[in-house]
Amino acid sequence: MGAAKETLGEEQPWAEVSPDAARRLLIAAVEAFAERGYHATTTRDIAGRAGMSPAALYIHYKTKEELLHRISRLGHDKALDILRSAADGEGTPAERLSDAVRSFVRWHAGHHMTARVVQYELDALGAEHRTEIVALRRQSDAAVREIINDGVRAGDFDVPDVPGTTLAVLSLCIDVARWFNVAGRRTPDEVGATYADLVLRMVGAAPAGGAAPQKQ
Repeated sequence: MGAAKETLGEEQPWAEVSPDAARRLLIAAVEAFAERGYHATTTRDIAGRAGMSPAALYIHYKTKEELLHRISRLGHDKALDILRSAADGEGTPAERLSDAVRSFVRWHAGHHMTARVVQYELDALGAEHRTEIVALRRQSDAAVREIINDGVRAGDFDVPDVPGTTLAVLSLCIDVARWFNVAGRRTPDEVGATYADLVLRMVGAAPAGGAAPQKQ
C-alpha cells in the first residue's frame, strides 16, 4: 500500500526544482523514501514511480544519496526559514514562539512525507552532506533558543533549562511528521494551533487569549 499523499493545498510541490524531470524524480524519491526507507529504496523504484527509466535518473542525480541530500537541503532550508522568520518577527516572545511552533508544526503535518524523510534519514547522508545538514539544524535550534531566551529575560517564561526546553519543543514539533494522517480528524492548521498552546504552557506563558499562570 502506497504512502498517503501530502496535503499541499494549492502550493506547487518542489517548484524550485527544475527541469520538470528532475522535479518528478525528486517527488518520486520522497514518496519512496517515506514509504520504504532510504536503504530499502532502489534507483529503479524511484525511476519507476516517476515513469522514467533508471538511466534517466542519472542524468539529473549522480547517486541516490545526491537525491536524498537535495531533499534534505531544501527541507531544512524551509524549516530554518520558518523558525528564523518567527524569531526575527515582531511581537512578544510568547507571540513569536506561538508563531514559530504553529508554522513549524503546520509544515510537518502538511508535508509529512517530506518531513519524515528530512528529519529521519539524516544518518543515510554521506559525511560531507551530513555535516552541512547538521549545521542547518543547529541554526534552527538557535532560532528557537533565541525566542525562549528573550522570554526568560523579559520575565514572560519560566524556563530553568533553556537548551533542554528548546530540544523538547523541536522534538515535539518534528514528531508530527511521524504520525500525521491526512485521513484523520485534524487539519495541519488545527494541529499547529494545539501544539502552539502546549508549548506556551510548557514555558509557563499564557496561551493565546488566556491569563498568565500564577507563580506558586
